[in-house]
Amino acid sequence: MAMPRTMPAQGEWTVEDMWALLPDDGNRYEVIDGVLYVTPSPTDDHQDALGILFARVRQYLERYAVAWVRFAPADVRFGPKRGVQPDLYVAPLVDGRRPHRWQEITHLLLVAEVLSPGTASRDRGVKRRLYQEVADEYWIVDIDARIIERWRPGDKRPEVLDTALTWQPAGAVEPLTLDLPAFFREVWDE
Repeated sequence: MAMPRTMPAQGEWTVEDMWALLPDDGNRYEVIDGVLYVTPSPTDDHQDALGILFARVRQYLERYAVAWVRFAPADVRFGPKRGVQPDLYVAPLVDGRRPHRWQEITHLLLVAEVLSPGTASRDRGVKRRLYQEVADEYWIVDIDARIIERWRPGDKRPEVLDTALTWQPAGAVEPLTLDLPAFFREVWDE
């Protein structure tokens, strides 16, 4: 009989530890600076917002082939103790093509998290600090408040947007502009 594997202490988790113990329970598991985080399955409203945002970003990137967009669950790893599944992320192309493995992703152009009651403090805390290190922009989509908080590296406070959001990654000729009132009306099926 094999000995049960000992669980690492918080602060000592590695991505490999997490993957070795990963149950198939519908939750999302992430390791940030050695701490294991477990997030329950998202709500339908969360998924609707994510789907609409993904569609807008993907349509934009199909016109300007400068990057590739993915949505959770999709692992991104930034070291042995940093493995996350952002709701949405945009990675630069690798030699003109989309990245096929997480090992090809060393930097992100954009990360977006849709707030849920159980994740708001983490999204605005530990994840924000991580994403400010590894991404050009981090968007926190608050569907209840109908705002998007935009964070960039070095920001101490977010830019809070409620009318329009404009994003233009390097190499794109025109920016993506999201009409936020229209976006949130679509999310809430109004």
